[in-house]
Amino acid sequence: MNEALVVLVRGIIGFVTLLIFARILGKQQISQLTFFDYVLGITIGSIAASLTTDLTTSAWPHWVGLLTWAGAVLILQWATVKRRYASKYFDGEPAVVIMNGQIMENVMKNMRYRLTDLMEQLRLKGVFDLSQVEFAVLETNGQLSVLKKSQFQPVTPQDMNIATDYTGISVDLIYDGQIMEQNLAQVNLDRAWLEGQLQKLGIKSPGEVFAALLDTNGNLYVDTYKDWVQKIINISDYKGPY
Repeated sequence: MNEALVVLVRGIIGFVTLLIFARILGKQQISQLTFFDYVLGITIGSIAASLTTDLTTSAWPHWVGLLTWAGAVLILQWATVKRRYASKYFDGEPAVVIMNGQIMENVMKNMRYRLTDLMEQLRLKGVFDLSQVEFAVLETNGQLSVLKKSQFQPVTPQDMNIATDYTGISVDLIYDGQIMEQNLAQVNLDRAWLEGQLQKLGIKSPGEVFAALLDTNGNLYVDTYKDWVQKIINISDYKGPY
């Protein structure tokens, strides 16, 4: 068989296999990516690449290897969810590197975590003054969680006893020129209503619209393919989806 055709067939097999395994393994692999998860992901990807391009051996051993590693990840995920000690062993535990404003030098030394690393991650959090930090926790995925001292935290409406309105997630009504019928039904609206609102903006067809979103306050955001036509209108009679 032609080598290019063999590579094509193997590539399709590897792609579909990885897609299935990715769906089975879920989002944990990317949502809380530890170093071990990173290594597992690279290994699985490497096996899939070998499955596609290594024509010196049959595809079956590579596929079995891919299945084995994906199965091992699935078992590991189950173990870390069901058993606390397994999660501690494989994922590690968060480490407090600043406690009550004091740097925990011994903790940082044991983790081989440098002061320059700490300062860099603090700056990424918008903290340039170490004296503003009450607690800092190095998470298992390498990210730094920071709690500022109370006097340096931003003032909230609750602190000022100011009443606020509910703000939810905007609903997509048009995406890339296509009306999202299911989303329209979700907010108790219909196609005729949407087309009427577009006409008020001088838009003749939903196909002219790149995106249209409706927020919980009744504001309809419309962006057309012509970037200079971008408008927001308020729907005074909008009652929300509930």
